[in-house]
Amino acid sequence: MSTNETDMQKEYDFSQARQGPIVPVSPNKTRITIRLDTDILNWFRERVNAMGGGSYQALINQALREHIENADMDWEATLRRVVREELKLAKVSSK
Repeated sequence: MSTNETDMQKEYDFSQARQGPIVPVSPNKTRITIRLDTDILNWFRERVNAMGGGSYQALINQALREHIENADMDWEATLRRVVREELKLAKVSSK
């Protein structure tokens, strides 16, 4: 007989058992089921491991949030400003 078999009892008394603490769910979070490409999921998991641990789901959430916040940015105006600055620098350095 193995050690595990001798440790098990036929019955257990749970009459004095108490429920453990319930971890509160953030009111700003919603549980969903989503299908992602395997390579995308692996990329996030690898990033979390490279950072020393954490939650790949939190990293996905952060990436989505940053994308949304930057989506409203006027990229065309930014690009035009950068090109103007570079052209100005190129003129100065060619003189």
